[in-house]
Amino acid sequence: MLYIEGLEKRYGDRRVLQGLNLQIPDGEIYGLLGPNGAGKTTTINILSNLLRADAGTVLINGHPVSERTKPWLGIAPQENLVYRSLTCAENLDFFGRLYGLSAGVRRRRVAECLAAVGLGDRASSPAERLSGGMLRRLSLAIALIHQPKLVVLDEPTTGLDIEARYELWELIRTLQRQGMTVLLTTHLLDEAERLCDRIGFLRQGTIPQEGTLAELRQLIPAQEILTLQTGDEAGAIARAKTLGFPCRRYGSDLAFWLPQPLDLPEIIRLFEGVPLEAIARQPVRLEHIYLEITNPPPDPSEIPQPEIA
Repeated sequence: MLYIEGLEKRYGDRRVLQGLNLQIPDGEIYGLLGPNGAGKTTTINILSNLLRADAGTVLINGHPVSERTKPWLGIAPQENLVYRSLTCAENLDFFGRLYGLSAGVRRRRVAECLAAVGLGDRASSPAERLSGGMLRRLSLAIALIHQPKLVVLDEPTTGLDIEARYELWELIRTLQRQGMTVLLTTHLLDEAERLCDRIGFLRQGTIPQEGTLAELRQLIPAQEILTLQTGDEAGAIARAKTLGFPCRRYGSDLAFWLPQPLDLPEIIRLFEGVPLEAIARQPVRLEHIYLEITNPPPDPSEIPQPEIA
C-alpha cells in the first residue's frame, strides 16, 4: 500500500530525511516512532502532497504521490482540524465536498462515518460542545469520509484520558479488520505495543531498525531488566560487570540487563556486599528498545556521578 525508497528532504543545510526507506503492505498497522525533529511530520507532509521531496520515490497503492493519490489517503492530524461552529454532520459534509463526493454519497457517508466512530447521536451537535475524545473521533471520521485505503494517524490519542484512549484504540483495530492500512505516529509506547503489527524507529531521517515487537526485543540481549536503588552505585556497577550484566541508566534509574530472569534471593546473593535499598524487575519493553535505538545511552560507569554536598 505504501512504498518509500531513498526519500530525502533538506531545509537549507539541515537534512531532515536521509534516504528513508519504508514499506507498509495492505491491512497492516505500522507504528512510526521517533523523537521530535526526527522527520515524522516532514514524511507525512510529503505523503499528503503538501511538500515536495528532494529525492526518492513515494508510491501509494502503486502510484506516485500526486492529485491522483489524494482519494486513497486519509489523514487525522495531531491537531483537531475541525470547524468548531459547525455540527459534526456539517463538518463531514464540508470535507466530503472537498473530496468531490456527490450529495447522495455525502449523506450516506456522513451517517456511516459518524456511526463508525460512535457519534451517530451527535450529528447535530456543534463541534465546540464535544469532549476531547469526541473531537478526536470526529477528526478520524473526517479522515474516513472518502473511504481511503491508507489512513495516517498522527498522535491520535495525545491528551486523552484512559477511557477515550481505549475507545480510539478499538476504532483503529476496527479499521484494520475492515481491511484498511494504518500508519500511526505516537509518543505513547504502550499504544504502539498494543496496536502495531510492526514498528519502525525514525532516527536522523532514516529508519535504522523495524520489525514486530518480538523481533525488536531480540535487539536487547536480555530477558529481564533489573533496576536497583543503592547508596553505592559504583559498587553495583562494578559487580554487574563481573557478572556480565550490561548497565544502562533510564532517567535516574540504574538498570542492568539480565540474560535470564532471576528471583529475589538470587539477586541479593549476586550483589552481596552492595547495600540494596530497592529492587525492581520488569520484562524488556518497547521503551528500552526505543532508547537504545534512537539515543543509545553510554555505560553508566562512564558518566561522572554528581557530587552531593
